[in-house]
Amino acid sequence: MTTAHLSVSVLVTAPVQEVWDATTDWERQSAWMLGTRVRGTVHGGHGVGGGIEAWTGVGPIGFLDTMVITAWEPPHRCLVEHTGRLLKGSGAFEVADTGSGVSRLTWTEDIELPLGVLGRLGWPLVRPIVRLGVAHSLSKLSAAVSHRD
Repeated sequence: MTTAHLSVSVLVTAPVQEVWDATTDWERQSAWMLGTRVRGTVHGGHGVGGGIEAWTGVGPIGFLDTMVITAWEPPHRCLVEHTGRLLKGSGAFEVADTGSGVSRLTWTEDIELPLGVLGRLGWPLVRPIVRLGVAHSLSKLSAAVSHRD
C-alpha cells in the first residue's frame, strides 16, 4: 500500500490555547474547513479513544471519513487514525508557540492511497489541489482566530 504525505502550516496571531480550542471545536470546523462537516462522536471527539466523523463533499456526493483519536495533548497535539472505508492512515493537528503571541498550526496527513494503481497514478495530479484546499481552510481559520491590533 502506498502512503501519501501532506503537511500544511499556517501562522495564527493568537495564543496556542485559542488556536487549539478553535481547531478542536469539531462542530464549528465547517465554518473554515472547505467542503466538510465535522462532528464529535465517541466522547464528543475529545481524548484518546474519542471519535470524529467528517463528511467531505457537496450535497449527497462525497465520502464519510471516520477517525479515532490516538493522542490527545491539549493544547498542542491531536493525532487521529482514519478508520473509514475510503480513507485509512493517520492525521495530526499540532499547535506550537512561535513567540510574541503567534502560534503555528500544522495539519499533517499520511493516507493510504485508495483505488490501487489508479490512486498511485492520480495522487501526483490531485495532491496540489488537496494541498491548496487545506491551505485555504487553514487560512480561513487563521483569519477567524487571529487578534487584530
